[in-house]
Amino acid sequence: MFNDFKSYSRFLLPLYLLIGITFIGIVGYHFICNYSFIDAFYMTIITIATVGFEEVHPLDMYGKIFTALLVMISFGIFAYAVTSVTRFVFDGEFNKIFKNRKLNETIQKLNNHVIICGYGRNGRQAAQVLKKHNQRFIVIEKSAELTNNMNHKYNDLVINADATLDEVLLKAGILRARALITSLPIDADNLFIVLTARNLNPNLTIISRASEDNSDTKLKIAGANNVIMPDRVGGAHMASLVMKPDVVEFIDHLVGQEGDSVNMEEISFKNIPEQLRHKTLKDLEIRNKSGANIIGFKTATGEYIINPAADTKIIPDAKIFVLGNAEQINKLKELLT
Repeated sequence: MFNDFKSYSRFLLPLYLLIGITFIGIVGYHFICNYSFIDAFYMTIITIATVGFEEVHPLDMYGKIFTALLVMISFGIFAYAVTSVTRFVFDGEFNKIFKNRKLNETIQKLNNHVIICGYGRNGRQAAQVLKKHNQRFIVIEKSAELTNNMNHKYNDLVINADATLDEVLLKAGILRARALITSLPIDADNLFIVLTARNLNPNLTIISRASEDNSDTKLKIAGANNVIMPDRVGGAHMASLVMKPDVVEFIDHLVGQEGDSVNMEEISFKNIPEQLRHKTLKDLEIRNKSGANIIGFKTATGEYIINPAADTKIIPDAKIFVLGNAEQINKLKELLT
């Protein structure tokens, strides 16, 4: 917002100066030379523009002195105004202002979107997965070089600014966002963003990256729902590929890069039709009606149950995890609406 104001001031200041000197000229010619307002305006314009036309009426001594002073003052102002406006246009400032205005209008219409802070290696991977699942997201990245070559379909939703600033997060629509992913390389910056985001939106889901071993605890205390340590996860993943390669690759196929063909979805208690709440999983008939399968259940106390029994009751704060292809998941969503 400050940058927009600064850009506008570069354009408006010379215009204000031109308007001011024009007003002074009109008033001066009207009262000093007894010109009508039309004649005073015309005389002021030809004097400021130094076009060399003759005076509207012969000037007396005071009129000549006023005209000489007006020429000296206005010449510098006119040159400055022309130079500033020309530079403003050719430097692309107009395009930047209109682009920022369009960005702000688009963000104002977003709800339940995801904010990605940092577009490094982890940020790019998160953006690619979100794109495959058609999840709207906004990228906040200080370095324009990292975002210039973005090729995903939401590449117009980019804010080149410091994500640690409150006004930047507010501009990204954090009050209406569904989740925030902060993947900056410095843990202190991630910690600051987590604290700020949690304060601005207590209901926000926050995922943070951590590099140091003792940072994950601090980030969770600050308000992060989950903390990912890429080095630790990467090492464990490689070891798992040695021990159970096919199992790990199958899991990656389910939850990672194959978002267009395979989906795992979670169904919360509030998303289940009222007539089926407090019923059993068998009463939902998810398999018969959609073809998807219930593979997991999360109890109200946070306990996870793999392959839950058919007589498991659906209670408040519980979640059901369902596996199916895109067609089956879409059909299931239709049944729950």
